[in-house]
Amino acid sequence: MQFNLDKSFDILTRTPAVLEMMLDGIHEDWIHQNEGAETWSPYDVIGHLIHGEKTDWITRLEIVLSDNVAKHFKPFDRFAQFDESKGKTIQQLLQEFKLIRQKNMAILKSKNITEADFSKKGIHPVFGEVTLENLLATWTAHDLGHLGQIARVMAKQYTDAVGPWKAFLPILAAR
Repeated sequence: MQFNLDKSFDILTRTPAVLEMMLDGIHEDWIHQNEGAETWSPYDVIGHLIHGEKTDWITRLEIVLSDNVAKHFKPFDRFAQFDESKGKTIQQLLQEFKLIRQKNMAILKSKNITEADFSKKGIHPVFGEVTLENLLATWTAHDLGHLGQIARVMAKQYTDAVGPWKAFLPILAAR
């Protein structure tokens, strides 16, 4: 599929509701389990998504669309959520994510992005030049990846309990 901003809005605007339906009100065991050492729980993923909303997507979009000559992105701290989420409940994180995503979608819509804007560039600290289209498509794929990650982490909690059906559940083998 070719990138399309309206199709990205379809995903980006729905992610908070999907996460809320998946995680709000369920037993804490589903929220805080992970896949082992150096992996993330659903709780950790929500914190990560919040940090991205605060420091990454819109910040970088504004750099790309700015008239500034310097278009360098600051490095993104992929682990900031471990400190930023401390002491918060999953309900608080889900609400925070929903509100900041709504704000960011309003900002994105207010930019009135055109086809010509998609080719504007910024400088990523690892990848070098990237386009606005790359950034927006990545934001969308990033959401989908983390939705899949949360579902996978949750499914793996029943790896042993499913018994022989494990052979028919590829989600239990993925990582």
